[in-house]
Amino acid sequence: MALRPNTPKLFFQFLVTLVTISSATKFVSGNFYQLFDTIWGDQNVQYQDGGDVLALLMDTHSGSAIVSKHEYLFGRITMQMKLVSGNSAGTVTTFYLASSAESHDEVDFEFLGNQSGNPYILHTNIFAQGKGDREMQFYLWFDPTADFHNYTLIWNPLNLIFLVDDVPIRLFRNHLAAGAGFPHDQPMRVYCSLWDAEDWATEGGLVKTDWTQVPFTAYYKGFDADACYPDYDYSKCQWSSAWTPWFNQELDNGQIWNLKWVNDNLKIYDYCEDTKRFPDGLPKECTLP
Repeated sequence: MALRPNTPKLFFQFLVTLVTISSATKFVSGNFYQLFDTIWGDQNVQYQDGGDVLALLMDTHSGSAIVSKHEYLFGRITMQMKLVSGNSAGTVTTFYLASSAESHDEVDFEFLGNQSGNPYILHTNIFAQGKGDREMQFYLWFDPTADFHNYTLIWNPLNLIFLVDDVPIRLFRNHLAAGAGFPHDQPMRVYCSLWDAEDWATEGGLVKTDWTQVPFTAYYKGFDADACYPDYDYSKCQWSSAWTPWFNQELDNGQIWNLKWVNDNLKIYDYCEDTKRFPDGLPKECTLP
C-alpha cells in the first residue's frame, strides 16, 4: 500500500509532538547543591554527604530556607525528611510548593513542633489564586524525628494527593468547573524551611520556643521530581503521555481505604467540618464529591 504524499510530514509532526511532551517531562533527583538555592539564613543551611543531605538549622539569629531552581507544573514530587527532635515547640518545618504571582498558588506540608513526648502535628493547606484557608491537620503513625520518611505531592489536572510513605492522607479534587479553586495554571517551585512560629505553632501559641535548645535542626534528602518543566511554554504541561503515569493518577480502591483509615483515626482538624469558622456556609469544594 502506497503512502499518501503528506504521510512523512504528518509522521514528522507526530514525532516532534512526542519529543516536545517527553522533553518537557523530566525526572530529577538528588543533589541539593545543584537543584536548590538558599533564600535566607545562609549560615544555617548545611550541605552534607556531598550535597545529598541537607540540614536546615534555626538559632536565636535566624531560621533557614531554600528554593528549587526549577519551576514545575504538575508532577509527582517527593522529599524525605527527618524532623527536629526533642523539645521543638514553636518551630515549623516545611516542604511545600508555591508560585510567585501575587495571587499565588501553594500546597503545604508544615510540621508543627511540640514539647518533648507529645506528637508532631502535620498541618496541610492549599492556596488557589491567593485564596487559602483550606487547612487539614493530622497526627502521624510514627515518630518523624527518629528516621527519614517520604512526603509526596501528586499534582495533576484531576486532583492533589498528599502521601506519607505512599499512604494517602489527603485528597483535594479539581472542581474548577463548579467554581471552586484549584491550582492548575501557575508553575510552582519547591521550598523547604525551618522557622520560628511560636505565636501559633504549638497549642495555638500557648507553648513558646525554648531558646536554650538551639540550634534546632531538620534534615532533608532523597528529593525526587517526576514532573513537567514548563520552560515558559505552559501548554507543554497540559498533555497526558505514556511517560507521565502521574498525570491521570487517582486513588485506587486500596488507597481509598487507607485514606479513610487516616481520616477516621489520625485527622484532628478539617476546615470542611468547621461550621463555626464558616457561618455563611462551607467552601464550595466541601459540598462536592
